[in-house]
Amino acid sequence: MSNEIEFVRLIGTERRVGSTLESVSKHWQGDKETFLFISPHDDDVILGAGLMIQLAMKEGVDCHILIATDGSMGYCSPEQKDNIAEIRMQETYECYQALGIPKENIVWMGFPDCRLNYYRGRRPANTDDTCAVEGYVGLQNSFTHQLRRIAPTQVFLPTSEDLHPDHKIVHEELLISLFHASGNIWPELGEPIPAVPYVHEMGVYCDFPSPPDLKMQTPDEYLQRKIDGIRCFKSQTQIESLIQIVERSGPEEYMRALRFKLYSPKSYHDMFKKHTRMPGGGSR
Repeated sequence: MSNEIEFVRLIGTERRVGSTLESVSKHWQGDKETFLFISPHDDDVILGAGLMIQLAMKEGVDCHILIATDGSMGYCSPEQKDNIAEIRMQETYECYQALGIPKENIVWMGFPDCRLNYYRGRRPANTDDTCAVEGYVGLQNSFTHQLRRIAPTQVFLPTSEDLHPDHKIVHEELLISLFHASGNIWPELGEPIPAVPYVHEMGVYCDFPSPPDLKMQTPDEYLQRKIDGIRCFKSQTQIESLIQIVERSGPEEYMRALRFKLYSPKSYHDMFKKHTRMPGGGSR
C-alpha cells in the first residue's frame, strides 16, 4: 500500500489529483471550512468516513458529528436492554475522541432508535418530548437548529440507497432542513446560515445510487485508527463482520457529491419551440 495521502476528484471529464482536500476542491473556504457528519446511528460515520475525518482534521477543518438516534434498539443481550443507550454513548465518545473530535462537537439529538418515522417534519412539542427545541419537536426542527448553530460549509451523510429506514428518513429530512436553515423560517431556531453547504453521500451499508466522484487513499495507519474506532462499539457484537469488510477494502473511502437542481421553466423552453412543417409532413 502507498505511504502517501492521495485524493482524486472527478468533475465531468476533469480528473483532479492532489495530496490535500483543498488541492482537489473547487470551493474551498480555507479556515472557514467546517464539516458536519450526520450519523443516523452512532457507528455510521466511523464506518463511512473514518478516513475522511482524520484527513479533514489533518487539514485543520473543524469537524462535528450529529447523531440522530439514541441507540436504544441496539442491544445484543437481555442484560443490555435497559442501559444500551448509555453504553453506546460512552462507546461513541471513546471512538470519535480518539480520532481527534472534541467531546463538545459530538451531539446527540436523542430521537428514539427505529422510530424516526414518527418524527418527520416539525410539530409543537408535548411536555414529555425529550427532543424538543424551542417548543417544537421533529427531525426538521432539530436539524435546522443544529445547522444554524454549527453553520457547516460541507455536510456528509449516508447514501439515499441505504436499506435501513432510519438512514433513509435522516437523508430526506436533512436535505429539506438545509433549505430551512438557509432561509428565514422558524427564526427562534437561530440565524440563517449564509449558504446551503455542499453535501456528500458516504457509503455505510449499501452502494451509491450513482458512482462516487471523490476517492481518498491513505497510509495504513489511518486505516488502523479507523478500525480501532469501529472496535470501540464492542456492545455491537456484529461489528466484527463490518470490520472484515473495511479491512479487505484497504485504506480507501469514496464520497458522492449531491447537486441540487432547482426547477426553472426556462430549462424546458427550447424543447417546445415551434417547428416549421415541411412538405410531406417533415420538419426543419
